[in-house]
Amino acid sequence: MRIELVKRKEHSQLMTVLSPLLAVLLTLITAAILFSLAGKDPIEGLFKFFIEPLFDSWSLQELLVKATPLVLIAAGLSVCYLSNNWNIGAEGQFVVGAICGSFLPIIFPDFQNALTLPLMLLFGIAGGACWALIPAILKARFSTNEILSSLMLVYVGNLLLDYLVRGPWRDPDGYNFPESLLFSDAATMPSIGFGRLTIAAPITLVVIVVLALVLSRTLKGFEIRVMGESPRAGEFAGFSKGRLTLFVFAISGGLAGLAGTMEVSGSLNQLLPVISPGYGFTAIIVAFLGRLNPIGILIAGFVLALSYIGGEGVQASLGISDKISNVIQGMLLFYVLACDTLILYKVRIGHNRRTASQGA
Repeated sequence: MRIELVKRKEHSQLMTVLSPLLAVLLTLITAAILFSLAGKDPIEGLFKFFIEPLFDSWSLQELLVKATPLVLIAAGLSVCYLSNNWNIGAEGQFVVGAICGSFLPIIFPDFQNALTLPLMLLFGIAGGACWALIPAILKARFSTNEILSSLMLVYVGNLLLDYLVRGPWRDPDGYNFPESLLFSDAATMPSIGFGRLTIAAPITLVVIVVLALVLSRTLKGFEIRVMGESPRAGEFAGFSKGRLTLFVFAISGGLAGLAGTMEVSGSLNQLLPVISPGYGFTAIIVAFLGRLNPIGILIAGFVLALSYIGGEGVQASLGISDKISNVIQGMLLFYVLACDTLILYKVRIGHNRRTASQGA
């Protein structure tokens, strides 16, 4: 006996729209089971994880702080995925972008004027884009698997960050702690509100609007969609697969690098050995939960950011490990992919021919 997936001739448009909601519902049920297994009241656990943060002003600002890098990185990843290019290394591009963006305030701390922050953001975009172009060039030139190469570069980027903050970029007045010096006011993202919220949030919103217009209203957006759905048709239309691969990876890496620079110049205000709780990987879930649509990604980013805040909340109030947020994020991705698969394919149970012939 074998289990096969057979492509459906037609699939329900209604289920395509409802699929993310179904995935969220299944995730909530799974989370309730996890709380029960941990010996906690599942209703209380779900309330503190998903509902309570929405009614606290500090938590709402933290929600925006967490959602900003997720949405920005996921928006860039969606461009890659729509074109059938699989960038899994956004975490490394986030880190390298943060390193490049921090170059100016660390190496030239006396350079403090109106150009400091814009230059930092440009350096971060360039750093993330260049890091993403490595697997893109390898794929376009040598047909290398971009999934493996982009993923391996994550570890290289993290090790580079660790080396810098423990070595040449360590603060000489930091009592031997592995951290860079604090950024000057000119190198810090301006705050809005009373918490850690900065202008990174409105910048991200502008990027989402621009990207939505590019994908839906421009020739480049049409090229990305066509090459993703039918590369052969795209080649007949005169589109270059190699050039598009370089373009989408540069956009994806650039946005991840921008997110990295805004993170270290806003929430952290310095370089540390660890600057991300896994934004680059979580953004993959955000991209698919948002249906690779910039507006959908904006909504999905808040859902996943809520899992970070909720994880911290149940750790403090219920004594449950904050790693539960990682488990819930993983289950959400699993259910999203499973629902999408069952919409496009149906399960068929068949019999092995050899077994059938022996039975005869």
